[in-house]
Amino acid sequence: MKNFLVKTIANAGALAVAVWLLDKITLTGDSTGKKAGTLILVALLFGLVNFLVKPVVKLLSLPLLILTLGLFTLVVNALMLLLTSWLADQLDLSFHVEGFWTAVLGGLIISVVSWALNVVLPDGD
Repeated sequence: MKNFLVKTIANAGALAVAVWLLDKITLTGDSTGKKAGTLILVALLFGLVNFLVKPVVKLLSLPLLILTLGLFTLVVNALMLLLTSWLADQLDLSFHVEGFWTAVLGGLIISVVSWALNVVLPDGD
């Protein structure tokens, strides 16, 4: 349970950095508390998408991953971020990613920041 919490906090932090750096990734809310709550919910949703959908997409795109020496992972990450944005819109959460290239850059930022936070934060194992 502690590991799940640490991963969710790392995802929320990485999403916050992407929102802060990119104008076309938006998170709106009336107050800071509401924004933080929305960010946690979006981080949970992002984690769920990465847990359930990403392995299937990576398996189906395995030939492209091999052909591009893994660079197609950037496209897969962008698609997962766009799917999270769409699901957040369906759940009436105020998180939106505008455009594919923004999602590619956002996915790259989220991957790097999430990796760095997972190195720094304690592991629950």
